[in-house]
Amino acid sequence: MVAMSSIAPLSELIPALKRKECTAYDIIEQVRRNINDNETDINAFINVFLEQAQTQALELDNKNIRPNPKKPLAGLPIAIKDNICVKGESCTCASKILADFISPYDATVVKRLKNAGAIIIGKTNLDEFAMGSSNETSTFGVVRNPLDKTKVAGGSSGGSAAVIAYGGAAAALGSDTGGSARQPAAFCGLVGFRPSYGRVSRYGLVAFASSLDQICPITQTVEDAALIYSIIAGPDENDSTTYPQTPDIMELTEKLPQGTRIAYIKECFDDLDSEMKQAIMRPFQDTGIDLIELSLPLVKQSVAAYLILTFAEASSNLARYDGIRYGLRVAKKGLMETYFATRGQGLGKEVKRRILIGTFGLSEGYIDAYYNTALKYRAALSKQYADAFAKVDFLLSPTAPSTAFKIGEKKDNPLSMYLSDIYTTSNALAALPSISIPSPYKIENLPVGIQLTAPRRQDAKLLGFAHALERHF
Repeated sequence: MVAMSSIAPLSELIPALKRKECTAYDIIEQVRRNINDNETDINAFINVFLEQAQTQALELDNKNIRPNPKKPLAGLPIAIKDNICVKGESCTCASKILADFISPYDATVVKRLKNAGAIIIGKTNLDEFAMGSSNETSTFGVVRNPLDKTKVAGGSSGGSAAVIAYGGAAAALGSDTGGSARQPAAFCGLVGFRPSYGRVSRYGLVAFASSLDQICPITQTVEDAALIYSIIAGPDENDSTTYPQTPDIMELTEKLPQGTRIAYIKECFDDLDSEMKQAIMRPFQDTGIDLIELSLPLVKQSVAAYLILTFAEASSNLARYDGIRYGLRVAKKGLMETYFATRGQGLGKEVKRRILIGTFGLSEGYIDAYYNTALKYRAALSKQYADAFAKVDFLLSPTAPSTAFKIGEKKDNPLSMYLSDIYTTSNALAALPSISIPSPYKIENLPVGIQLTAPRRQDAKLLGFAHALERHF
């Protein structure tokens, strides 16, 4: 285990700033020290904006601007995954092909954070184009878990999770396609919240699989996740997939709601290690909550369908990186030769694998057997979830099948790596909100993630229950 300085959660920093117990500059200085002490070993940031952050903090302090209803995040440092655009800064997606790309605009979520007074502290490391479950496919190197440097931080948002774990920011944004924010949050002992698809704008998020990608807060507490979500969520004219209605107002309370019906998904516990099962089930027993067993048989096929759909969408979305319009260009004599050389040198092994398999799945003669079958499965899975939620309020499952695994353990075994998302892909396919919170029980001193899923668009209800549960843990 690594001893390190931490930074208080947003829920503590905001009242401290309001009471003038600290300044924005004090917070940035603590973050700077934490980054200097840890970043060389952990490798969680791709770019850090410390000088800009110090200047912004001083300006806020000199103007005596503290967190307020119009600027609830005034003076608070937020880290952004490096597949989300920040105007004037690089957006590499941890890929050689975008190593020199500078974003000309802010993503909607970044604009909303800035309007709320947040200080963007830096861009975090990730699996290349968000394709991975361990943050080992980044062209900038692996992210190590601050809780145990021999272990992965999770992926693809490993950098965002690691930064919060060692105190390099007060909160972070990651992205989650099939578990990429929830799984690293679980590995690093944090909260990872995936909103309902369409609740948060994807404008400015570099696409991997557009029908699944979702921007997510990674924080120390559920209360912090709810605050970030309340700022970044809502309709956006730049993203036609966002809901036109504003999200429900959240009322967080420490009291567990009476009569709440929670079921654990049988298929998610059938093959789970006994220690993991105990770490997830025991906290509910301690709080006196009765769990119902519910079977969702289609959950077992979710990884297969997820891979077919996301690989297909990736093959389409990543066609734009051709060396002609932006990004890396390896100039050759002819157009096709330039394409081949640019993509061959600019894209990593895992990205190429997914593009090739996705293109195959969309090709004539195979699209019905693979892609269209996966779409039918997705519709059937969504119906199975809807039927389950007619009986219960929330569904319980593990976030991951194990605690953080060793660096290199699964790197050369793609199938084993893909199965790291076995419990997070099904609710993503069904466009449901889900949250990972740390269990009070650890395994060999490593955190275990508890995942709760709610019906579509019931994000506020899920956050409220998870907050009360967290306080009882």
